[in-house]
Amino acid sequence: MAIKPGIARKASNKNPPFFSHEFVIQNHADIVSCVAMVFVAGLMLPATATTATIFVGLHHNTTGAEPSQEHPRGLPFAYESGWKDWCCVFFYTLICIILHALLQEYLIDKVSKKLHLSKFKLGRFNDSCQLLVFYLISLVWGFDVIIREGYIGQISLLWDKFPEHSMIFLHKLYFVIQLAYYFHILPELYFQKVKKEDHQPKIIHSICSFSFIALAYFLNFQRIGLALLTLHYTSEVISHIVQLVDIFDRDEKFANLHLINKSVFLATRFATLVLSVLTLHYGIESSSRATIALAAVFGLQGYLIFQFLNDILRAKRERQQEKKSSKKRVGKSGEKTKKDRKEENDLPEADQHTSKEAKKLK
Repeated sequence: MAIKPGIARKASNKNPPFFSHEFVIQNHADIVSCVAMVFVAGLMLPATATTATIFVGLHHNTTGAEPSQEHPRGLPFAYESGWKDWCCVFFYTLICIILHALLQEYLIDKVSKKLHLSKFKLGRFNDSCQLLVFYLISLVWGFDVIIREGYIGQISLLWDKFPEHSMIFLHKLYFVIQLAYYFHILPELYFQKVKKEDHQPKIIHSICSFSFIALAYFLNFQRIGLALLTLHYTSEVISHIVQLVDIFDRDEKFANLHLINKSVFLATRFATLVLSVLTLHYGIESSSRATIALAAVFGLQGYLIFQFLNDILRAKRERQQEKKSSKKRVGKSGEKTKKDRKEENDLPEADQHTSKEAKKLK
């Protein structure tokens, strides 16, 4: 990410013109907050309460009673998926944009300023911090729902009575937030002024994640979807923790963490495939929906493993090239080895300039 909301507001003392791109980018959190407040205020007026509730509250209750009333048998309310959920996804996408800006401005930006990172490492730091917070919350939330539903003690609940699967409130809200988060990544490309060359991986990540979660949610695979997402987020949390450590580990004192990361990744992929086959092939009777879901899971896991192997080979090539370049000495005046350039690029911009001036004096 090139420019953050908090940084942008302090970059210039002049206020940009109203409704200009710069004005929208600098004040997007406030603008989106006003839009969200329209729906919240609508709940207080009898004339608009019904419409506003479609966006703010969860719908498609299957218990035969309203959530505001007591359940006739004292049981938790059960929900299913439906068209009104898209309205909820829209509203909670606004909430995700607001929380993204707050987290960036009041926590990540304040920490990154004290660290004095280079542009490259700053981008990695911002991305990993944002994703780590979301993945960690999703991991704890998903594990909590799994415990509440008792899937660990009775794994057959993942496919019993399919497709008549219902969800408790936290289970349904979990999927709505998941869809909203991955959808909010697209407008964030504009709000955060992400460079065009960085658009493609973020768009692919957003669309693929949104599509797979929507597939599981609206085809009544919410139970297995919850289990697989929780497994996936376990691997992602470890991965981004290692990436954050790697940003500051110049001496490679924690290089062994990469081995742990790779081991967790492979174990997660294996567990995902086993659980998917057990549920979608053996647990659920043969159907077109189960076949589509199983094919989607295998395709996604294959893509993730392919990317994983590519990253390992690329890192190996870079290490080999770095070793070769480190053996070479500076030949002509002003010429640098790859290692010298890498060490200089890891410095903040002010230190890079100082380093260049010092070398000129030599």
